Amino acid sequence: MVDLFAKDAPPPHATSVPIGAIPLAERLRPNTLDEVIGQAHLTGPEGAIGRMVAAGRLSSMILWGPPGTGKTSVARLLAASVGMRYASISAVFSGVADLKKAFAEAEGALSLHAKRTLLFVDEIHRFNRAQQDGFLPFVEKGTVTLVGATTENPSFALNAALLSRAQVLILHRLDAAALATLLTRAEEAEGIPLPLTADARAALIASADGDGRFLLNQVETLYGAQIFQPLDPAALGQFLQRRVAVYDKDRDGHYNLISALHKSLRGSDPQAALYYLARMLTAGEEPLYVLRRLVRFASEDIGLADPQALIQCLAAKQAYEFLGSPEGELAIVQACLYLATAPKSNAAYAAMKESFASARTTGSLSPPAQILNAPTKLMKDIGYGAGYAYDHNDPDGFSGADYWPAEMGAQVFYRPVERGFEREIVKRLEWWERKRREK
Repeated sequence: MVDLFAKDAPPPHATSVPIGAIPLAERLRPNTLDEVIGQAHLTGPEGAIGRMVAAGRLSSMILWGPPGTGKTSVARLLAASVGMRYASISAVFSGVADLKKAFAEAEGALSLHAKRTLLFVDEIHRFNRAQQDGFLPFVEKGTVTLVGATTENPSFALNAALLSRAQVLILHRLDAAALATLLTRAEEAEGIPLPLTADARAALIASADGDGRFLLNQVETLYGAQIFQPLDPAALGQFLQRRVAVYDKDRDGHYNLISALHKSLRGSDPQAALYYLARMLTAGEEPLYVLRRLVRFASEDIGLADPQALIQCLAAKQAYEFLGSPEGELAIVQACLYLATAPKSNAAYAAMKESFASARTTGSLSPPAQILNAPTKLMKDIGYGAGYAYDHNDPDGFSGADYWPAEMGAQVFYRPVERGFEREIVKRLEWWERKRREK
């Protein structure tokens, strides 16, 4: 379901606020994990959360996903599902004192009432390294079961020590079917259908781009305006002051069109790519949605075959934000043409997948001692930095040293293709390999 609500708000039945004053999102809060939508891969019987709940025991976890996908709601329901005490803090508004208070209360609940605490930490990536380390002893002792929520990649945003003690669970953006279910629930709660044509309804779902919270906020705005005549997509966009994509009679939605655009670019067909780009922009698609896909394409399908591709896309984004529509859309067209006519390579994308898989498999192997920094005497005494070959001292600027963990050995993840600039990279790699063998 959707992460829709204030973090510690009481359920509707526990408040004296008149039902009409309670936000729609609050009234649609799921009461059980079965009511959560869009995350069945986690909450279903075969999912990680479903299995933990069935066993009656939770492990610490990090919920990683975009906004509006259900992180807070899932955490609340997890605590209720296994009979744990629920507590929450936000890293945006909390500091060391708040953490100490939360841990002390958890220890008190455990000692006085034998009640374990599920501590939900929203935006956990905003805590610094020292604050993140502060969780470790309480997680290890079992004082709290940590459930952190983040929109950032945990591999980069969280400490390795914390990640080693928590399972990372990925929440998906809500697809069109999940968002449609959310709209139906909203209509049932309000008792009247939304004032939208079928095309406008589809456009509203598409404009949410997977964010259930955003969708319900828009729905509440529509109900609050007391609109009596159904809005078409154009009128909806004007009312919400937000561009919404128009869907034709065949329901040729933006997901189909963005796929067609991506594959036309990959197939180096600038004419077809321009056509699908025009289809999206003239239908009212958000230009920034298109630009996000172009930026992704530049790295996924071109990479170092033409390093300028990514720069062109980011420049197009900057130009569009500076000029707005319609003038800025020319920069999007320019980026589209550049990508379609650039040499293609997915070598960087393939290298990322292979290297990430290897990193997960090999765990915490230490790099060789000679390439470790030695800022202290102790580190020097135990061999850090000893025998390091400074490449710039070599006549060729290349020492040929071995940088791999001893237990692992050299690997090959990146395999450049014989196209575009990567052709030159192939030559460089071959030259370095010859030098390495000579040394």
